Amino acid sequence: MLTPPSPSGAEHRSEESAVRIGALVPLSPPGWVEAGRHLLAGLELAVGEVNDTGGIDGRPLELVVRDTAADPRKAADAVDELAGLGVAALAGEYHSVVARAAAARADALGVPFLCSSAVLDGLTEEPTDWVARLPPAQSHGWRLYADFLLGAGHRRIAVATQPSVYWAAGIGILRDHLSAHGGTVTELDASALDPAALCDRLAADGATALLLLVGFPEPAVSIVKAVRHDQRLAGILIGAPAGQPEFADWAASLGAHGAAVPFLRYLPERLGPLGARVGAALRERLGEAPSFVAFEGYDTVVVLAGLLRAHGTDRARIAASWPQVAVEGTRGRIRFSRTPGIGVWQWTWPPAQVVDRDPAGPDRFRILRSG
Repeated sequence: MLTPPSPSGAEHRSEESAVRIGALVPLSPPGWVEAGRHLLAGLELAVGEVNDTGGIDGRPLELVVRDTAADPRKAADAVDELAGLGVAALAGEYHSVVARAAAARADALGVPFLCSSAVLDGLTEEPTDWVARLPPAQSHGWRLYADFLLGAGHRRIAVATQPSVYWAAGIGILRDHLSAHGGTVTELDASALDPAALCDRLAADGATALLLLVGFPEPAVSIVKAVRHDQRLAGILIGAPAGQPEFADWAASLGAHGAAVPFLRYLPERLGPLGARVGAALRERLGEAPSFVAFEGYDTVVVLAGLLRAHGTDRARIAASWPQVAVEGTRGRIRFSRTPGIGVWQWTWPPAQVVDRDPAGPDRFRILRSG
């Protein structure tokens, strides 16, 4: 149930003042800075286009950006600050554990939060009307990834992992789905094993696929290089369901060794006219091909601008209107619904793919499975 929030400062500004959206973005280490840069590019491009077409009932839309640096406490503090500044809504965040902290604080303060790019199923402890999410839940995407593994003949899977709620949730999803089809999952602790020791364990295990559920660049880069150079592991598939190979830093760090590493991304097989136009604009802004995260940023603002134009800046009215959203995003028609086991309003579902970088040309992507 919605409870009345404290009045936002935006509600007392003049008609000529800006309508503010607070943006939570990882822009410094240990946050994934490249993902944050792409997310912010999408947010900023869409805000500029909203303002070029009249803003929000004649008022400019303003993005108030705060760097979360992948720190849950920093994100919660940023939500407090942005709520005090009178933002009409919150947007953004890439890291799931950080988004969870932001969602909890937004729920407590009564500020609508549209999560742009974090997938952890349990984004909130209890169901809430204050939070909605664009990317698919982790369970949805990672089951697609497990189906890809099964379809490619992999039933004995090893995962190199580090302590994290996100990685632990991913392992549980994979294990449940694979075990139902005769598959197994062996965990290798990348915090306790150096890459050479991890290769020894992997060779002894007999797994046909190794999934990287670890941080980037390290230890992911060192593990990939060690596995690629170990003749005992010549036939093993390396996978990265969380999407690390999507970004240019992966290719720059690993070169040819970073090809043929399947990962999840949330794009359709072909972009429509809006997606193609936005993709070209994002490429120009970023100086490189935009990742799916940049499209998520753009779509976030499309949704929020539509709500603001239809319902004004009252926070409670915005939060009550998630089920009324029906807007055309870069990757399809966006609508929100309640999904069993997920406590936030969810787009069910954005397009999802398992892709990899083509060994014949690592700047090209091959679509291996869609869902």
